[in-house]
Amino acid sequence: MKTQVCIIGGGPSGLMLSQLLHLKGIDTVVLERQSRAYVLGRIRAGVLEHGFAELMREAQCGERMDNEGEIHGGFHISNNGDMKRVDINKYSGGNSVVVYGQTELTRDLYEARDRMNGIVIHNVEDVKLHDLKAEKPHVTYRDGDDIIRIDCDYVIGADGFHGPSRKSIPSDVLKEYEKVYPFGWLGVLSRTKPVSDELIYAKHDRGFALCSLRSQVLSRYYIQVPLSDTVEDWSDDEFWTELRRRLPQEVADKLETGPSIEKSIAPLRSFVAEPMRYGNLFLAGDAAHIVPPTGARGLNSAASDIYYLYHAMLGHYLKGDDSGLEAYSQKALARVWKAQRFSWWMTSMLHTFPDNIEYDRRLQEIEMEYLFSSEAAMSSLAENYVGLPF
Repeated sequence: MKTQVCIIGGGPSGLMLSQLLHLKGIDTVVLERQSRAYVLGRIRAGVLEHGFAELMREAQCGERMDNEGEIHGGFHISNNGDMKRVDINKYSGGNSVVVYGQTELTRDLYEARDRMNGIVIHNVEDVKLHDLKAEKPHVTYRDGDDIIRIDCDYVIGADGFHGPSRKSIPSDVLKEYEKVYPFGWLGVLSRTKPVSDELIYAKHDRGFALCSLRSQVLSRYYIQVPLSDTVEDWSDDEFWTELRRRLPQEVADKLETGPSIEKSIAPLRSFVAEPMRYGNLFLAGDAAHIVPPTGARGLNSAASDIYYLYHAMLGHYLKGDDSGLEAYSQKALARVWKAQRFSWWMTSMLHTFPDNIEYDRRLQEIEMEYLFSSEAAMSSLAENYVGLPF
């Protein structure tokens, strides 16, 4: 098999790049280790920054997002019951975010690939990357007893943290940065009316909580839990009881509860791999960087990678200009590290850290006080939340 760009990973990042390139006449093949049903069964983030929504529209996949997604011009922060609103529309110069579930977004991208007869191969095994420093790399995978070879110009590693792409970069080239937080998020998805039309980030002495939503009939809630906890430790009733404790009373009183559709615990960590290019391999999304979900930067950081790769590939194939490819790693990492900083800041300000001394706890309080007393601080928060320019 031959193609121009071989994309490893059939999540939203790989699918979006494949769709964008196809629209410009550039051939791609997407390889995905899991089945389509498995990919569409993953429950992930649902807050899309302004630039991401624009990229979906450019990929001709934004119609359902625009019809069903909710535009949010702000969110709330509660500090031990004292709730205040952050007007991101006002402080970002009129920008906003779109609340639209990643599962639905991925479904839209799959349907677009189907309409255009895009090649997305599922259930591939033993994916290996070869000759990445050569002029023509190739990728192999196993299909039953057969080894399939794909010759290409470039390989895109959009295969997540555990995929083979990043591991194909020699250890003496790759440098990894990681911070592991001493807690996780217990998340519950329920068919209930959201308690608020906008997200509520709740800082509480008992631990952080988040009230989010996927639609007006589908709610997503989280509470901070120790890393030692398991899903089995938390019944639905125990979850709702603890969530109420961490919310302002007026919010807790109107919280609608119900059986969980999905329940999981996500550990929080920050991770960055440098560089994001090795020869003709380019990393994107979770293959290169992970952030805590506090600032809603994970999927959005992946989208900025795809934006840079898309325009770099257009430069190469349509104009014979390789400057975008040469600058990709440096440009992508500059934005990635800004997203890392924002996610670290939000996480540090809003969570309860078990080992914090009294000095640290006072600084958390002062940070919150400063945020709501300074228009400059509020503008910085809003600018980062809606998404920095690509």
